[in-house]
Amino acid sequence: MSSSCTHLKQVRTDTPRTPDGCEECLKAGSRWVHLRLCLKCGHVGCCDSSAGKHATKHFHETRHPLIRSLERGENWAYCYVDEIRLEPAPRPVTWEGPVL
Repeated sequence: MSSSCTHLKQVRTDTPRTPDGCEECLKAGSRWVHLRLCLKCGHVGCCDSSAGKHATKHFHETRHPLIRSLERGENWAYCYVDEIRLEPAPRPVTWEGPVL
């Protein structure tokens, strides 16, 4: 286990692809407990307390390392690879380059 996350440069988005819930559960008509957002692609998956465990399945399928909680009032993230919780959750870096 690492003492710091080595994947922060992979944070690309904090916009959910399916803001209404877990992508797979919505398709299947299933329920979830808590939602997690992939900070690389915007996939929304359910937590490991949910039957589908879709956030963790997404990590195993894509190797996208960072998720953050989508629960109201929570501002934490988790790196699956480094096995570390980050608080506050990292946000995508926006490039402030010259306007062309």
